Amino acid sequence: MTGRPQREKSRPALLGQDRRQLDLLAPAALQYARAAGKTGRSSGGSAATLKTFPFTSESVTEGHPDKVADQISDVVLDAVLAEDPMGRVACETLVTTGLVVVAGEITSKTSVDIPRLARDTIRNIGYDRAKYGFDAETCGVIVAVDKQSEDIAQGVDTSYESQHDRANTDRFDHVGAGDQGMMFGYACRENEELMPLPIMLAHKITKRLAQVRKEGILPYLRPDGKAQVTVRYEYDSEGHERPVEIDRILVSTQHADGLDAQTRIKPDIIEHVLRPILPSELYDERSFGERDFVLVNPTGKFVTGGPMGDTGLTGRKIVVDTYGGAARHGGGAFSGKDPTKVDRSAAYAARYVAKNVVAADLAERCELQVAYAIGVARPISVKIDCFGTEHIPLERIEELVREHFDLRPAAILEDLRLRRPIYAKTAAYGHFGRTDDDFTWESTDKAELLRAGAGLVTLQAEPV
Repeated sequence: MTGRPQREKSRPALLGQDRRQLDLLAPAALQYARAAGKTGRSSGGSAATLKTFPFTSESVTEGHPDKVADQISDVVLDAVLAEDPMGRVACETLVTTGLVVVAGEITSKTSVDIPRLARDTIRNIGYDRAKYGFDAETCGVIVAVDKQSEDIAQGVDTSYESQHDRANTDRFDHVGAGDQGMMFGYACRENEELMPLPIMLAHKITKRLAQVRKEGILPYLRPDGKAQVTVRYEYDSEGHERPVEIDRILVSTQHADGLDAQTRIKPDIIEHVLRPILPSELYDERSFGERDFVLVNPTGKFVTGGPMGDTGLTGRKIVVDTYGGAARHGGGAFSGKDPTKVDRSAAYAARYVAKNVVAADLAERCELQVAYAIGVARPISVKIDCFGTEHIPLERIEELVREHFDLRPAAILEDLRLRRPIYAKTAAYGHFGRTDDDFTWESTDKAELLRAGAGLVTLQAEPV
């Protein structure tokens, strides 16, 4: 392995007091080190002692009970949008032992068979046998769905701007936000997806868990599972953070009874899940021989899982859905919500802005916050933070964002083409950092315009 020094001590030795103190200090130390790292000194004037920190993110498989709920909610949403792109949906799902409850508000010209959609989704995930503790064929499905409140609908259909300025002919001013709140978008130059590395690695692991289960490579695996990845970061001479190595991996996977976690499941996970997907430059192959570099089912047994093991609810994995904790979150969930709900559409738009800013090389990291009032088309506020990594003045970045991005709900719906049945596939393995063409918010089509506006490139004239 090249590019970084080899470890001088075995990993168990890193589990001592110094390591525990570093783990406890990490959240507060992140802000401290950003400030101190630019000069390489602490606030007291002595050499800064914290030049590295660990950061951990988790992901869950499609069979995790919360993700089962998310997928059912988004499948219902897609079924409505497929027949009625203007339909309004706020669909919440609860799954527990032998039972699915789908509730919420749907206003649409079409009707959908929610019990069938729920069972099909559960079956596709892999819960198709009673011995798994949850079975698509035998579980009960309760539906409690009403229409959207007319008080909310009138604010979306006729915005505050339209109500108070009848002469306004700007069509994007006529659609109000479906709720109040603040949403965040984020991007960083840590990989080609412009996403935080820990969450992307965690998603790759959980997706691979599902793949080896469905393809019969590890037929004893069951649908429920989780992964957690700790990455060590360092600060460069400018105080900018960069990932340097994978520090720890945790995999918890549901399995058939009678299998030993250490002698059977762990070697299989390393060989068939981790080795095929982990970037070799981020870990030492010899680390797989250490006891604690990879933890697999550390309780020793994970037979009871899925909705039988834990009740699942829509919207309870919002950090998994976004940036793994590396960026802030406004608190609103995505799944089951049609795109007039800015919890979803504005979070997608904020990611679109942040990713284009980073792709244009205006900054190494970018976080955008946008806030709305219910029924009002124009955002209440927009804030951009590049954490000192900007290559041009932050004020100029803000100007370019205002010039090239329209964050009114109707403009977002049109620019990102969000009134399509594309949401079921967002409900597992993250809403961001994906390469699917339907994830329009992942496009970097504005990057060249931003670079030109910043004076970094000159756009070529279109051929005559």
